[in-house]
Amino acid sequence: MAESNHSAVSEFILLGLTDSPELQAILFGVFLVVYLVSITTNLGLIALIQVSPQLHTPMYFFLSHLAFIDFCFTSAVTPNTLLNFWRDVKSINFFACATQVCCFITFVVCEVFVLSIMAYDRYVAICNPLLYVILMPRKLCVQMIAGTYIYGFTVGFIQTVATFRLSFCGSRVVNHFYCDDVPLIALACSDTHVKELMLLIIAGFNFLFSLAIVVISYAFILFAILRIHSAEGRQKAFSTCVSHLTSITIFYVTVIFMYLQPKSSHSLNRDKFASVFYVVVIPMLNPVIYSLRNQEVKNALKKIIEKLCLAIK
Repeated sequence: MAESNHSAVSEFILLGLTDSPELQAILFGVFLVVYLVSITTNLGLIALIQVSPQLHTPMYFFLSHLAFIDFCFTSAVTPNTLLNFWRDVKSINFFACATQVCCFITFVVCEVFVLSIMAYDRYVAICNPLLYVILMPRKLCVQMIAGTYIYGFTVGFIQTVATFRLSFCGSRVVNHFYCDDVPLIALACSDTHVKELMLLIIAGFNFLFSLAIVVISYAFILFAILRIHSAEGRQKAFSTCVSHLTSITIFYVTVIFMYLQPKSSHSLNRDKFASVFYVVVIPMLNPVIYSLRNQEVKNALKKIIEKLCLAIK
């Protein structure tokens, strides 16, 4: 990040979601409740998986990391947003903005590939159940997750450096409620073609490659389920995928709406409000979806509650 760029712009002003004091107070309450539910459910799900031996399987290992990513993802944005609801000037300094962009991109990429890894895990479990333990050993699961974090941070760092090497010599007002790549690029007064091309190629590769893994995995899963003769067997196999399919559908539909639309129809104001769902709501929904739709998670939680009740008595 060039020193001349930092000397020209030391901070950015976030436009936020609304100028109305009444709406800001209401939004503060909504964001606070959703954020508290999000961090409680995600951290609670991680703790439940850690202390429940019956959940020490690859599926729940990946789920615990999805919960961790959701926790980090929303925590990179929401606390500062909550503070800004009470600030007259919603400023964020240059390096804090860069850090927020890097964290945001890192955890988006991590979430994309963890969801695709979970699709592959379901493929192995349903299509090769007798070889599941051999094909998904603990070492391989750790390597896949570690590779996801390393790749996510690499993409986040490269994209952030490319954005903040641009010259911001004009307006400092970011049309968003957090620092995001697209509205920051719109403020640049230097040539942005290379950065836009990087964003298109890397984001396109990440989403299309991960989506291909999901589609191929579920195509094989569908064929495997259709070959099961009993309706009960088909229902049981499909039920293990419902939560994951729900999370994937919500995530990909939102991301496609926000980032993979033609430039001519791209609206920063529309993206800003869509990202509320993307950044704040989805991290809360994922643990709720997996808890309500998963009998093993509910059974593990029931056992923990029973033990706590006995300990109190």
